[in-house]
Amino acid sequence: MAGSLFDTSAMEKPRILILGGTTEARELASRLADDTRYDTVISLAGRTADPRPQPVATRIGGFGGAEGLAAFLIAEKVALVVDATHPFAARISHNAAAAANTAQVRLLALRRPEWQAQAGDQWTGVSSVAEAVTALGDLPRRVFLAIGRQEAFHFEAAPQHSYVIRSVDPVTPPLKLPDATAILATGPFAEADEIELLKAQRVDVIVAKNSGGAATYGKIAAARQLGIAVIMVERRKPADVLSVGDCNAALERIDHWLSPV
Repeated sequence: MAGSLFDTSAMEKPRILILGGTTEARELASRLADDTRYDTVISLAGRTADPRPQPVATRIGGFGGAEGLAAFLIAEKVALVVDATHPFAARISHNAAAAANTAQVRLLALRRPEWQAQAGDQWTGVSSVAEAVTALGDLPRRVFLAIGRQEAFHFEAAPQHSYVIRSVDPVTPPLKLPDATAILATGPFAEADEIELLKAQRVDVIVAKNSGGAATYGKIAAARQLGIAVIMVERRKPADVLSVGDCNAALERIDHWLSPV
């Protein structure tokens, strides 16, 4: 394939495509970057305006659905796909599973474990962002939205609340809400800092996705300390593929599958 990011001088090396966009994807890419046994490329969806530089060759943009990804895997002779996308990137994960099946390529999902409610947490579990809007209720509340920017538009249906909206990039188009404060920031977020933010913004409820991991857990721990309610959007059932919970387990599986004897 013209313009390949893979090392065309090392065709004998097993090729690994990491579908990235998460802390775990970057960590895995970093640990594979100096491993001369493999030829590794990471692919980013391009939803972040200014993504961080990656430690391996990087592809940005979509593939054209499952069929396009399958064609890429075949053309580039990819030996293994690691789906290390965000736990809520359901469409990408579905396409990865379908493409890997079509191309007869191994697929490994790298999924950080979900957060679990602890004593003192005041969680209301919902199955979607749209359901989270309803769960806020009719009475005005001060809402901290920590769900990213892609689905923030749902909350235009509940203009009685005031919102603090944190995202990496601005929400576009701007939300049609009478009282909305935007905060642009990239994690990780420490618990102590989250406590100060929630106090300063007079937040009484948080809407969050159960993303798992340490980078954004600070707001959940802060809510517990301050007695703030959390409306937690739970994950959908993932594609039925082999999954691991951290980079060490992913590397063990990669070596088991691909490392020469």
